[in-house]
Amino acid sequence: MSSTTNAPQKDERIKEQSKLREWLIRPELGGMCGAVLVFIFFILTAFDSGMFSAAGVMNWSIVSAQFTIIAVGACLLMIAGEFDLSVGSMIGFAGIIIAVLSAQFGWPMWLAIIATFFLCLSIGALNGWLVIKTGLPSFIVTLAFLYILRGLTIFTAIVTTRRTIIGGLHEKADGDWLAAVFGGKILKGFFQWMGDAGWIETFSRGSREGQPVVDGIPMLIVWALILIVFGHILLTKTKYGNWIFAAGGDAEAARNSGVPVNSVKISMFVFTAFCATVFATCQVMEFGSAGADRGLLKEFEAIISVVIGGALLTGGYGSVIGAALGALIFGVVQQGLFFAGVESSLFRVFLGVILLLAVILNTYIRRLITGER
Repeated sequence: MSSTTNAPQKDERIKEQSKLREWLIRPELGGMCGAVLVFIFFILTAFDSGMFSAAGVMNWSIVSAQFTIIAVGACLLMIAGEFDLSVGSMIGFAGIIIAVLSAQFGWPMWLAIIATFFLCLSIGALNGWLVIKTGLPSFIVTLAFLYILRGLTIFTAIVTTRRTIIGGLHEKADGDWLAAVFGGKILKGFFQWMGDAGWIETFSRGSREGQPVVDGIPMLIVWALILIVFGHILLTKTKYGNWIFAAGGDAEAARNSGVPVNSVKISMFVFTAFCATVFATCQVMEFGSAGADRGLLKEFEAIISVVIGGALLTGGYGSVIGAALGALIFGVVQQGLFFAGVESSLFRVFLGVILLLAVILNTYIRRLITGER
């Protein structure tokens, strides 16, 4: 008998990827590196300012959660090869509709929220349907809806209330079962226990003496985490996630392979509208008011978060985790500049710089993937 083993021989025609290249083509890489650098910077410059105290962490976590909610929707849509520039206007529109239905027409808050979701998701479906049926770029269609929705928002508020800011919604939401899903807090007892144990700061005087400075986790953060988990599982663990990548990578080839490209793209527009409405509802429940100007420029901040997270503007490549990291970077920097005593207007400078760097990095990654020079 031969002493040689029957171990399978390596096929020389198959090129193995180096570990470095495998990491370089991960869409989350840019977001990971950016998040690490941002945290190191603010630990060195703002650690003693309270940025990393319980209250400070909650501040930038809430801001990051706001970015995350809309970034998850934008991420899936961009991977499917489309854009939605009406997200910011949808936020203001949804908030005003909730306020008008509940405060002006006397609807129960739960019914106003459900009706608003139905209306906004229908508009998202209309966006997708127009893109598919007309063949126009989604950039143009949703840019039109950016103006349509903003105009309708102001018109609705003025006609019904003579105001562009509608308040008094805390009273309408008090005791409402669905309002608590968007505006309540969880783990209150746990945070009170930590305060009593001296692990987090408590108020030392006044009517709130003994209460922790952070008394629970807002539902805004809970919704952000739910959407991250849902989006990541949908994209990486399901057949529908493969369809999303295929629709954005090569729509014609995907159709020839049996992928329902049109319905996938429309569903992603609907999901983006859903995320915008979640954001708006949480905002209304938090402030107890709705403003016609809310959501301004949020569509661009969502897209920038997704690009920082590694998604390609051409579609077919990206990561929900990366988009969440991009949103985290935004939240930390926006609040960190205040804690570090830096002029807040430099936040916009940061957005422009990091967007440019992210696009350059993503272009390099695309060339690694496709073999282009």
